[in-house]
Amino acid sequence: MKRSFFIKGFFLAAALSGLIVSSLQAQDLASALMMTRSEQYDKAESLLQQLIQKEPANSKNYFFLGENILLNYFADTISNSFTIAANAAKDAYQKGVDANTGDPLNYIGLGKVAFYNGDDKTAEEMRAKAKSFLLPYKNIKKIVPPAKDYAFALAKIAESYIKDGEVDTAAALPLIRQAIKIDSKNRDIFLIAGDIYILANDGSNAIRNYNLAQFADPKSSTANMKIGNIYVRGKSLQAAIPYFEEAINLNADYAPAYRELGQLYYLAGRLEQSKTNFKKYLDLTAGNIPAKTRYVNALFYAGDYDEVIKNVEEILAVDRSRSYMNRLAGYSYYEKKNADYDKALGYMDELFRTVPEDRILPKDYHYTARILMKKNQNFAKMSDELSNLEQQLQKENNRYNSAKAPDKARLKPGLDEFKVKVEKLRADVNNSRKEIDRGFREYAKVLELKPQDRGVISEMASSYSTFRRYNEAAKAMAKLIDPAKDDFEAYMRVGRAFYNGENYKAADSVFNIILKKSPNFLPAHVQIARTYSRMDPDFKMGLAKAKFQKVIEVAEEDSVMNENEMVEAFSYLGYYYMSTDDYSSSKDYYNRLITLNPNNKDNKVKGYNGIGLLELRMAGNEKTNEGRLPFLAKSTDAYNKILALDPNNVSAKNQVGYIREFEAAVRKGINPNEIKGSVKDAATGTPIPYASIRVKDTSAENLTNSKGEYKFEIPQSSEILLVSAKGYKTKEVPVTKSRVYNVTLEK
Repeated sequence: MKRSFFIKGFFLAAALSGLIVSSLQAQDLASALMMTRSEQYDKAESLLQQLIQKEPANSKNYFFLGENILLNYFADTISNSFTIAANAAKDAYQKGVDANTGDPLNYIGLGKVAFYNGDDKTAEEMRAKAKSFLLPYKNIKKIVPPAKDYAFALAKIAESYIKDGEVDTAAALPLIRQAIKIDSKNRDIFLIAGDIYILANDGSNAIRNYNLAQFADPKSSTANMKIGNIYVRGKSLQAAIPYFEEAINLNADYAPAYRELGQLYYLAGRLEQSKTNFKKYLDLTAGNIPAKTRYVNALFYAGDYDEVIKNVEEILAVDRSRSYMNRLAGYSYYEKKNADYDKALGYMDELFRTVPEDRILPKDYHYTARILMKKNQNFAKMSDELSNLEQQLQKENNRYNSAKAPDKARLKPGLDEFKVKVEKLRADVNNSRKEIDRGFREYAKVLELKPQDRGVISEMASSYSTFRRYNEAAKAMAKLIDPAKDDFEAYMRVGRAFYNGENYKAADSVFNIILKKSPNFLPAHVQIARTYSRMDPDFKMGLAKAKFQKVIEVAEEDSVMNENEMVEAFSYLGYYYMSTDDYSSSKDYYNRLITLNPNNKDNKVKGYNGIGLLELRMAGNEKTNEGRLPFLAKSTDAYNKILALDPNNVSAKNQVGYIREFEAAVRKGINPNEIKGSVKDAATGTPIPYASIRVKDTSAENLTNSKGEYKFEIPQSSEILLVSAKGYKTKEVPVTKSRVYNVTLEK
């Protein structure tokens, strides 16, 4: 009997001891989870590691350690490395699987890490593995594993479909609904449900589930804080305050609520209250560097960039090993109202110099790219200025070289000073170009890590356009096109970029993709016509003629809506036929331009201007002085019609004056505006037959004969001659008082 009593007593004591140990371990796990919820991640991790040492076979400890690691990362994505966090969490989950291969939770954790890493296949395999342990059931009371664990696992699978602020509701919602059906008293399940609904933009269902979480655990502060966050998202700051305050009332040591209030009061402009709550947040988190880092992050996201910079400098003054804080200063100098891109770049360079490569974030490359682009935003203006100064310098050099010795001595100091100015600007442009090149390399590094980031690709495309790298812009834009969708405007953007980059074959190819899908899409027809016009600037091949005729054919279906497109086509074809001496067709198009819209004065001005130029050209081609007079009269009549519509039209006034002088000279039998000369190959000196000599911005043009010679009349106000020939570079020649212009062209 004694032995029996002793044995029973021993087992009873052992059972009681087991219950006490189990109870203590449960309390320790609850404490760790409370620390995680309070964002005391370091303390939570320490306690979870202790629990794992005490109870290495308990797979749940590993799961919650993995969760804590990931939450710690997401609480501070600026300072923490995702790669390090993901690997650490994966390691914890894998140890949990090794401890208990039948526990679904750690498979869910492994699936979550794979999903974050973009490995959707492995993520789905891990979810399926977890589900394989959740056996079908008919009676919830007899469910295996127990209902509470079964429901929690389902909720965690649903949660695993959340990434980058988005959720696959088709996959997540059925799971979370089933979890709630199985266990309608679990706070954490309702919190996950609320998170899913808020990402699905269903605020009312999110609040309902957060309220159910509060009902399930009246002492929990988390639900109130999440409801408060919903109101902050909706810009209802005043409505959010009571929820944050209630979270604090429930747990005065709940640090996240103080941080949220700090951010809220900052947004509301109540800076003293903001600082008070942030200070309380720091006090509760023991004022340590990780807590201060989260505080600085909060300041950054609240937009208090000057305070961020101040705190970063304070942290680095105490602990230089926290060199990753340079990123926050760099980001802040970029984001602040009076941005300082030089200082921003300095902090980012210090970050790259002192932080191991595996601790560099995609954001670091992204911000560096943005900083470099903003720092050099005046590059195009500088380049244009340099081009103008270089042309001016060439003129000054020519002036100096042609001057006599006494004049050279006088001109040299000014010329030298001008050269120094040009050299300095050239150096600035070259340095700026190098920094822009680096900026695009930084963008490329982001895409190596996040290949499908459409925001970065779009930003790159915009930057390429800003810096006139149009072909690269087109290639970047093309990556954003979904071939399954008929997004014609997206194709148009790509085509226009190729067009601006003078890659006309690529542009034509893209526009024709649209026409295959929609044969009468007018913008594509217009852009194709412009493209062919660019490929044939001297109208030698007539490439664009049929394209603009097609524009008219399509546009005529609604000539009122498509008036601008028809105006462009009429203008081109009028000028094209004029340049090919088909005066009848040219005049027909200019008259169509005049009559297109009787109420549009601008159209009439363009049409009459075309007819005026046409008649003037015909006068120039006429062999006899007597035969020129009728054409000159018609030209004058056209320009007078312009002046009747627009009395202050300077161009028309000048043309009338020029025709008057031309007519007077004709009547005297002389031509004061006739020029002549020859066009030769710069390298060989051989004449270039059939080269074009055209007055810029007019229709006045002539071709050289077989000996490379030419002679024709130019308008009185002519400023530039454009000399071109097939296979040669076009040259601009300033018009002076000289009547002879001998030109050499380079291959």
